[in-house]
Amino acid sequence: MNDVRNDFTFLKRKINGKSIIYLDSAATSQKPKVVIDALVDFYNNHCANIHRGVHKLSQEASLMYEEAHEKVAKFLGASSKEEIIFTRNTTEAINIVSHGLNLKKGDEILVSEMEHHSNIVPWQALQKAIGIKLKFIPVDKEGNLDLTFVDKNLSEKTKLISMTHVSNFLGVINPVEEIGKIAKEKGIKFMIDGAQSAPHMPIDVKKLKCDFFACSSHKMCGPTGIGVLYGKKEVLQEISPLINGGDMISSVSYYDYSLNKLPWKFEGGTSNIADGYAFGIALDYLSKLGMNTIQKHDQKLVKYALGEIQKIKNVEIYGPMDANKRCGLIAFNLKNFNPHDVAAIMDEKENIMIRSGFHCVEPMHRKLGLNGSARASFYLYNTFEEIDKFLEVLKYISK
Repeated sequence: MNDVRNDFTFLKRKINGKSIIYLDSAATSQKPKVVIDALVDFYNNHCANIHRGVHKLSQEASLMYEEAHEKVAKFLGASSKEEIIFTRNTTEAINIVSHGLNLKKGDEILVSEMEHHSNIVPWQALQKAIGIKLKFIPVDKEGNLDLTFVDKNLSEKTKLISMTHVSNFLGVINPVEEIGKIAKEKGIKFMIDGAQSAPHMPIDVKKLKCDFFACSSHKMCGPTGIGVLYGKKEVLQEISPLINGGDMISSVSYYDYSLNKLPWKFEGGTSNIADGYAFGIALDYLSKLGMNTIQKHDQKLVKYALGEIQKIKNVEIYGPMDANKRCGLIAFNLKNFNPHDVAAIMDEKENIMIRSGFHCVEPMHRKLGLNGSARASFYLYNTFEEIDKFLEVLKYISK
């Protein structure tokens, strides 16, 4: 995968005479030149609003935007672009579901204890507003889910199981296929937060047996400000849109309106056209490399890093110790060090850019008695040499 480094202009940048070592792709990935060029090309040559004009530019922009939906559908294994809604991000995608299900007092939602705030706060808001009940599937320190809790807590009141595919804190790859099977047998809807899985592994929403799947372009070599909600066609037809206004309607009178066809029913207002188009180009880029190839590369990196980091004194690692059970990130703490200090020293000493804090998973940190953690995350442009440099500085801090 070393050849792909030529595709990323940021790798040529020097700070204080030293190269950047970017180990924060779980927060956002870097963008290859082809994606940046696509944005420039759109604004230079194709800029127009979509679905509103008969002139050539509008027709071009509409086609480019709709083709991006088709690329996402193929990438995720959806049946058609009708099942692909463009959102601002994963958070908005989850909020579309939380709003659209039209839940009532007493309805129950199951999530895990390791969820990102984006898959907790929308349900808490409904709990406060209308009295739904939020239940948390227990998780141990290594990220193992208590699946017996799922079986025991499903009832006619359970309307949805919503779960992260890969934890952005523990790094664990959850058994979502198994949970999807349980949900399907019970007639309960199932949503997957795929923000950390879609960039790193092949996704087939049919195989995963999910009703909804959410992910974000900016973690997948694409632009910020564009995300995806996949939903089964029959389910999307049942739920109501979050945003009301232009483009999500087929007709309007002074007293009523009728909804547009899928997926535009959920894309009210002027869309993020340029970023949607560039996201499609990012998916072309990932698909050309091959998601299986990317996954194998990430697994090699995390296996190596996990094995070496365990040799450093006073380091505590969170999530599974088996590299085969985790994705390309490692959250850790160094005894007697604040994680922000570890990240700051990494940055100051060798331009090594890692994350520190709660990573938007504060409840799980608190459960483990932590005030945060440091996190190194790897992607297709990272190398073993960069991990060695990271380990070298971590050893330095430890001493």
